Amino acid sequence: MSAEDLENYETEMELQLYREYRDVVGLFSYVVETERRFYLANKVDLQARSADGEVYFDLNLQDAWVWDVYRSARFVKHVRVITFKDVNVEELVKNDELEVPKSPGDPL
Repeated sequence: MSAEDLENYETEMELQLYREYRDVVGLFSYVVETERRFYLANKVDLQARSADGEVYFDLNLQDAWVWDVYRSARFVKHVRVITFKDVNVEELVKNDELEVPKSPGDPL
């Protein structure tokens, strides 16, 4: 496999992942970003904790979807993340006015 073939494969995988995201985003209530991953979830519990003077975040998600090209199963019942880095949680707007734009050439 050439470098060009590998690059084309990765580009196609990312495009498929974006299309899947576009199709499932309406099923979820929250967008969650951590240093390592991007999630969609229906229930989010974020707790700031401390140990030995260090603050860390204990994040629990239920009914989640994981943005990860290399994951075969992106739908996850429960996710727990422990991190010392920032965590962003946003509630998604359930509104027809805010839709992810369709890609050119995609069927309606």
